[in-house]
Formats: sequence, C-alpha cells, structure tokens
Amino acid sequence: MTLDLAGVGVGPFNLSLAALADPVPGLRTAFFERRAEFRWHPGLLIDGATLQVPFLADLVTLVEPAHPLSFLSYLRDRDRLFPFYFAERFHIPRAEYDDYCRWASERLPSCRFGAEVSSVRWDGAAFELALPGGPVSARNLVLGVGTEPVVPAPLRTLAVHSADYLAERDKLLTAGEVTVVGSGQSGAEVVLDLLRRGVGRLRWLARTPAFAPMEYSKLGLEQFTPDYTRYFHGLDQRVRDRLVPEQWQLYKGIDADTIAAIHDELYQRSIGGGWPDVRLTPGVEVVGARPGIELDLRHTQQGTTATVRTDAVVCATGYAEPDLGPLLGDLPVRDGDGRIQVDADYRVRLDPAVTGAVYVQNAERHTHGVGAPDLGLAAWRAATILNAVCGREVYRLPARTAFTTFGLDTLGTETGEAH
Repeated sequence: MTLDLAGVGVGPFNLSLAALADPVPGLRTAFFERRAEFRWHPGLLIDGATLQVPFLADLVTLVEPAHPLSFLSYLRDRDRLFPFYFAERFHIPRAEYDDYCRWASERLPSCRFGAEVSSVRWDGAAFELALPGGPVSARNLVLGVGTEPVVPAPLRTLAVHSADYLAERDKLLTAGEVTVVGSGQSGAEVVLDLLRRGVGRLRWLARTPAFAPMEYSKLGLEQFTPDYTRYFHGLDQRVRDRLVPEQWQLYKGIDADTIAAIHDELYQRSIGGGWPDVRLTPGVEVVGARPGIELDLRHTQQGTTATVRTDAVVCATGYAEPDLGPLLGDLPVRDGDGRIQVDADYRVRLDPAVTGAVYVQNAERHTHGVGAPDLGLAAWRAATILNAVCGREVYRLPARTAFTTFGLDTLGTETGEAH
C-alpha cells in the first residue's frame, strides 16, 4: 500500500498534522518517530516553567476548536476541567503541554514510535522511506524532524546545553560556580531555577545588549499571524535574511514574569546588606575556552577582553534547523546559500523529475519568518499542508488574521492607489 502522506518525526508540529488528518475520510497517513514515545524538551520541564503561548495554541484548536484532541478535551478526559477553570491559567506549565501531546499521540494510530527513517529516495512514482521493518512508500512526505541544540565551538567539549539541564542539575548544584551563557527564555529559566535551588556563585553572560523582555504587546504579537507569514514569504530573500536577526526580541527575549522572578530572587539575597554572589553581564561573547574551565570573553560594545574561571557551563544558546541533506540527498533545489527553497504552502522545491511533494515544518524560518518554530502557528501550518496534499479545502482557513496590514500592496486607500 502506498500512503498519501508520510511524516518523518513526531514532535508537536507533525503531531498537529496527524491529529488534523485523522478524521479525513480515505486519507492514508503514517508518522514515524525514532523515540519510544512522545517527549517534548524533557531537559527543560522545570517546575514552574510555562509555555510562552496561550493554551489555545494546542494541536488543533486554532483551526478546529471542536476537535476531540484539543487541550480542553484532554482536560475533560483527565477530569481536570474544573481545576483548570478555577486556576485561571492562560499559559500552562510546560510539563502539562508535554503530557497533553503524549496523550494525543497515544490516541492517533497513525503515529508509529520506535521507527527511525534512515533515508528517503524517489523511485519514480513515490517516495520510499527506509525503516527497520522494511520500506514504506508514500506519494507525499512531510518532515518534522525538529531542531538541534547549538553549542558555540569553544564550548563544545566543556559545556552542558540547556536541553539537558534537568539531567545535569544535581551536578551543577555541587559546582562552586556555574556560568550560564545565553539570554533567551531558556537561559533565564535555568538561571531562575539555580537561584531558587541555592546555587553558590552564578554568572550569566549574553551577547545581546541587555537581558531584554520578549515582545509581548498585542499588536507586536501579530507578527506571529498567518497574515505576517504570508507577507514575509513574499519579500525578497535578501530582505528576509536581514529581518530575522533584527526581530530577535520576538523569539529570543525573556517573558516579563521570569525577569521579575529573577529580580525578586536577587533582591531577597540582598536583604541584610551586601550584593548576591551573582554576576549578570550582557553584551559579552565567549571567544575561547580551555579545560579548567577558563573562558575568554569579549565585550561587544567596549571592545575589551577578559578571562574568567568557572566550574561548570550551561549553554542556553538555542537550536538550529538540521541539514536535510542526509535524508533528501540532492532532491531539493537550493538557493545561493545552500538552503532549501520553500513555497507558501510549505512545499520544498524539488528536482523537476520528482512529481511527489515534500513539505517541511520548522525548517523554513529563512522563507517564512520567526513564526516557524512558534506553537501558535502549528495548527494553521498543518492545515495548510493538509489542504495542499488533498487538493481541496479540508479545513477552512481565514483570509485575514491580523488588524495590522503588512505591506502597501494590500493596503486599501481612499483613492485606491498605493505609493
């Protein structure tokens, strides 16, 4: 049997697609994941850490609120609707989101865990996926293989990435001094947890010019709407490449509650006089490191350098999209920088001889903008892909999603002209 759609990887994004595809009559799908069960960033399920998006950004609600795998359906199944109602939580704990996704995955027969896809090839009529139990054929393919932790080159043999923080926390707490590198939400959550658990000496370094809050104004958040995604995709690639780093506070900032909680911990330590044995320094990059652990630092504004010693390092330095070459080989057509080209429906541009379609989830920030890894766009992107695969409107998607008008080409004026 040839599948209509095969998925590689079962993270939140492909899980959303699996959930939305499940009730579609006659659609044959399967999603393959090498892990034994669904797990979402297990190293960062710190007590008290919450999602940075509202609970409505679940697998299905922003496309189909009545879907049986919505977050509210999960609460009902767990007999927790009333506790949730009285908790008045718009942002749920990360551990709860992880449990919700695992609950959904267990109710989707299309999700196959413990099944690693080692390679993909086009056989002239379909994609053939190499799996431990034998090859599987599919007319269409969607890659949701996730992102990979990034550790700066000088620290690769010396540091723990924040993705493994919980597994290494006990060791870190016994270190004389811990240095956290990275100013985003993950770095802030690690710093806060270490403070709350009474770490001795702590240093927090960041390349950003400040430990800055995430953009969370209501109109600012409209840059995480389908409207903005469409606008961004229509820009010249040179403009897109310039925009993404300029928008760092949209996805690399820290939520205000976490910043406030860190300040509260530091203030508490100052009671009775004196300053806490904690050093927070933005505008600094690690340019070298040696066993011991010695870190060579450079201040990006002052141009000064220094060497500091520490006993442990946690890198909260983010994640990068993996190279899809090992899976797809030379099938994709790439741009001048060697990146895959992705159309508005998340379809990868392929060699013209390939008549099947490959779609990507969270591998298209360079073409679709900073919303690529955002959970709030998961259901909408999954529905867009599903509509494209089926060649019809399986799920109705709104034509407009923001009060902001992005770009003059869609701006209506009294004269009907745009200048």
